[in-house]
Amino acid sequence: MKTQLLTLLLTSFLSQAQMTDEVKAMQSNWAQVNYKVADDNKEDAFEKLAKTATQYVVNNPKNAHALVWEGIIYSTYAGVAGTFSAGKLAKHAKKSFEQAIKIDGSVLNGSAYTSLGVLYFKVPGWPLSFGSDKKAVKNLKKGLELNPDGIDSNYFYADYLVEDDDYKQAKEYLLKAQKATPRPTRTVADEGRQAEIKQLLKKVNEELAD
Repeated sequence: MKTQLLTLLLTSFLSQAQMTDEVKAMQSNWAQVNYKVADDNKEDAFEKLAKTATQYVVNNPKNAHALVWEGIIYSTYAGVAGTFSAGKLAKHAKKSFEQAIKIDGSVLNGSAYTSLGVLYFKVPGWPLSFGSDKKAVKNLKKGLELNPDGIDSNYFYADYLVEDDDYKQAKEYLLKAQKATPRPTRTVADEGRQAEIKQLLKKVNEELAD
């Protein structure tokens, strides 16, 4: 029992130790680009941010935090990039999340699972890409298991449910996301996400009212 406890404490310590200043900068810069930069300038801003993230990962290939943020940056970049580039960027993000999970699936409260799940339901399915509703649900639920009260884990599962026309259940998860505890170091991200929750909740309520 003592050995197991020591292992858990050590794993937790190592996980926190990997949240370097460079990774914190990735996190902060992603929020600024995603929520504060004008749409016309987003693609260029994400391109620069992606290059910085990849260079850090190349130099720190075992840092699960960095891999998750590299993946998030690339997946968001794919969402604003042209059709020709989007597929390649999404595949890069997928590899980043998968590598992070291999190192430590619980890193950042399961964010790698949640983000990978989002990729699976946002990208097209075969033969165009690797999209899969089955894999999306599996990963999104794993993310929820690791972070049941998180703003992102609940929002993205709700987003999937909306895509699946399950508005009643989606509302439950959106309301839970709305009540998530604010993250002191991620004010911009929280404000942006809460705005997205409000917008999606409006759509859900309109669908339920019909």
